[in-house]
Amino acid sequence: MKKQNPLQPVVSLFETISPLARLEILLNIGSGEACVCHLETRLGYRQAYISQHLMALRQAGLLDSRREGKYIFHRLAKPEILDLLKEAAHISNVALPKLEMVSPEKQCACPTCTESVPSLIPLSAKA
Repeated sequence: MKKQNPLQPVVSLFETISPLARLEILLNIGSGEACVCHLETRLGYRQAYISQHLMALRQAGLLDSRREGKYIFHRLAKPEILDLLKEAAHISNVALPKLEMVSPEKQCACPTCTESVPSLIPLSAKA
């Protein structure tokens, strides 16, 4: 029986956050929180696609969620993941979008929200 390598949890973390959509989700949540419709508006992905990635990030213990009415708001369970992403961007010589905290009532362009906020530039839109 082969003993598990002690670095396997690190490998698993990088595998979990490596899809571009998950990096964009983590960066758009930033130090605040976001509902799926907010992420859909900012990133331009379908709701079902975002929900699949949110589920993987929750299962990995990287996100926490809370329900407010019919909306579920997601926030980072381990905010230090942002430090990891910033350092990885620095090493890769890439500028990350500005991380900003946005209150739940100012997040979405959906009809239930009173205001929308300017969109961050998704990583996939950079040339």
